[in-house]
Amino acid sequence: MAPLGRAVLDACRRFTARDPIGALLTEAVQRGRLNPEVLIRELDAGSDRGSALPREVLRDVVAGARSVAEIDAMNVWRLSGLPEPIWNQPLRDGSGEYIATPDGYFKEVDLAWEIDSYDFHFAKEAYAKTLDRNARYAAAGIAVLQPLPSRLRTEPEKVAEELRAAYNAAAARQLNSTQVEDAGLVQANIPWEERK
Repeated sequence: MAPLGRAVLDACRRFTARDPIGALLTEAVQRGRLNPEVLIRELDAGSDRGSALPREVLRDVVAGARSVAEIDAMNVWRLSGLPEPIWNQPLRDGSGEYIATPDGYFKEVDLAWEIDSYDFHFAKEAYAKTLDRNARYAAAGIAVLQPLPSRLRTEPEKVAEELRAAYNAAAARQLNSTQVEDAGLVQANIPWEERK
């Protein structure tokens, strides 16, 4: 019987499309506890025949993709021309409290990119968890962009444009935060009856 890593890659070599390869590799890493580096070594040790697509998909898995939708998100990110986000890393606030683990996080502008599928985020309990997560983002001052996973495929250029716009807005917000805070302090000193 072949080791799990070899069995997964043998199956991937037979596929001619990215999606089933992405599904199998992300599932193997997520659920099968296979290290992506082990899969790369296994690919390098084996035949090159049928290995181009698995190598391409594995590149995104090594970078942090945990689903086919996140692989699609990485492709959209490449279209955007933006600096690479941090993929699937837990965020904590200044006191060490957990905020969330965004699919992508642009640290330099405090922008989280969440690819929330209907299947995993909109059942009653999951939806409540998603709203709680978004509240933690808001409390930490982190902007969030949440495109539908299907749009990553059907409208990749449009989603890349939205990602650039969200990134630029988050950057501008950081630049203007001192001005907003100062304006808020001034407004706080205006008598209630004079406020509009």
